[in-house]
Amino acid sequence: MASRSATSAFSNLSFIPLDPHYTLKKIFAADDHEKKVILGSGIYRDDNSQPWVLPSIKKAEGYVDNGQNPGRYEYLPITGYAPFHHAARDLLFGPLNVSTEHFVSLQTLAGTGANSLGARFLKESLNPSAVWLSDPTWVNHHNIWSLVGVEIKTYPYWNAVNRGLDFDNLIHTLKTRATKGDVIVLHACAHNPTGVDPSKEQWKTIADVCEQKGLFPFFDCAYLGFASGDLDEDAWAVRHFLSRGTLELAVAQSFSKNMGLYGERVGAFHLSTFSAEAATKAQGHLARLQRGQISTPPSRGARIATTILATPSLYQEWLLDLQEMTSRIQGMRRLLRDNLVSLGTPGNWDHICSQIGMFSYTGLSPEQVDIIRTDHHVYVLRTGRISIAGLTTANVAHVAKAMDAAVWKSPN
Repeated sequence: MASRSATSAFSNLSFIPLDPHYTLKKIFAADDHEKKVILGSGIYRDDNSQPWVLPSIKKAEGYVDNGQNPGRYEYLPITGYAPFHHAARDLLFGPLNVSTEHFVSLQTLAGTGANSLGARFLKESLNPSAVWLSDPTWVNHHNIWSLVGVEIKTYPYWNAVNRGLDFDNLIHTLKTRATKGDVIVLHACAHNPTGVDPSKEQWKTIADVCEQKGLFPFFDCAYLGFASGDLDEDAWAVRHFLSRGTLELAVAQSFSKNMGLYGERVGAFHLSTFSAEAATKAQGHLARLQRGQISTPPSRGARIATTILATPSLYQEWLLDLQEMTSRIQGMRRLLRDNLVSLGTPGNWDHICSQIGMFSYTGLSPEQVDIIRTDHHVYVLRTGRISIAGLTTANVAHVAKAMDAAVWKSPN
């Protein structure tokens, strides 16, 4: 038997740091301060800082569990639970003005799985020279696209001076630097991490550029219903691109946030093509990639989501649950802004309320983030992004005082 002192074949590996979100959670868990607050993860909490299982989901769970048959643990098809990904498609795209035969939909392991499957498929089928990601974007976008070997380029998105969308530079960059066949990843609504979305007119201009430059739009739709509380409003950009009839497109869709099914990993990948033949061919390639990666997706979460979407009474109750979550988040935005104003914190904090969705890009510098963590036990990503869903009526004043102290101690 080989000696345990033998050199490992893996000794030459470099050390890879833990994802910053999970590093933050680890540090937070080790802090025993009674007033500690974490505003890192994109997970909804109620006003007692507790996980909130949506009432509609509780009922759907009962329906699913009570109606289980002996085959409930059987494998799903490679493409997943068909009633689910059909219902997910209809929720996202609404009434279609094109044949469903032009669409391909697969159930995935939530939004990450949909993004990953889409990246692998587009790399293989389109072989783009580059993928364009917003600066900033969800951190995992970089990881996903680097793993498939596509060159990553970024387009300007956040204007740190006015704390809003850097639209002119966004358009200029795409017009002058993007090339035909490039993939562009777009956030369908509630942009992560900034909470800043284009207006409808700006979306139209982005679609114009995609047409003119021959770019392939890949939407990441992780927060449908979470931006405005209105599903149709939040789906507007995706539906507009589709309605033009001049663009093929893909969408990664997640139900982690809007149904609170984080651990169930419920998502879908959708592809809209110009022909039924293209869709059939694409489905075969997507199924092959899915088979090689996960074989088949899990069933329970998909059945719960389908029960919500297919049962009118539960669907209406779910819409109310969505409104309750978005309303609480909007209220926390106002409370945080009002507290900062009352404290006389230097700067204009109105952007906290004008941003939408689960997150706010506060404009705090890395140095200020370090101060609120070290001095006040408030844990925030060093980008200054905070999860508004982690604020409560009990901790918002403490968070505001921490931000105020940091801004005075380390002015930008």
